[in-house]
Amino acid sequence: MEIIGVDPRSPEAPRRALHTLRAGGLVAFPTDTFYALGAAALDEAAVARVFAAKRRPPGEPVPVLVADRDQWRTLVAELPPAAVRLADRFWPGPLTIVCRRAAGVPRLLGGGGETIGVRQPGLPIAMALCRALGLPIVGTSANTHGLPAPVTAAHVALDVGPDVDLILDGGRCPLGRPSTVIDVTRTPPVIVRAGAVSLEAVQDALGQTLVQAAAALRY
Repeated sequence: MEIIGVDPRSPEAPRRALHTLRAGGLVAFPTDTFYALGAAALDEAAVARVFAAKRRPPGEPVPVLVADRDQWRTLVAELPPAAVRLADRFWPGPLTIVCRRAAGVPRLLGGGGETIGVRQPGLPIAMALCRALGLPIVGTSANTHGLPAPVTAAHVALDVGPDVDLILDGGRCPLGRPSTVIDVTRTPPVIVRAGAVSLEAVQDALGQTLVQAAAALRY
């Protein structure tokens, strides 16, 4: 495990982090919500390492971070109008949008299902990694499954540090709350996890009343 300091507001990704990701390694880095445990999202072996490091059941999905709409389109079979409206309003930011997974995208990302949760993070360093890598990056919280999500690099090091190749220390995450997760494959869309974006704000963006799932989905 190596730890290097970064400016979370920087639009430049550290070369050490990019080298690690391209080699199939795991990098923990700050986002607007929590520290994320990142790997190249289209590298199935690297994604499997994320699940192993978190001790996460393979039937539970992990969110994927993107730098822009072009990267988003590589992950999904289609972008429903509701998804586009939500991205226009809340991205970059703490909203994860669940769409149908594109063919060829690792099933493990969606917990073995046919959907995938994607968001554009609100912290520049997180987007810089995706942009410089040229690929989406797994963005699940950098903690052991079932334990509190980390808001500092020290928290990451004490928890999953032995299984992570590199930790980017960008200080405390600004929100310290999970992203809201909305599934737009259903009609009407469904809030499957409450988070930093309120139900009222999502309903206002879509102009319709939504249903909130009875049980929160782990992302």
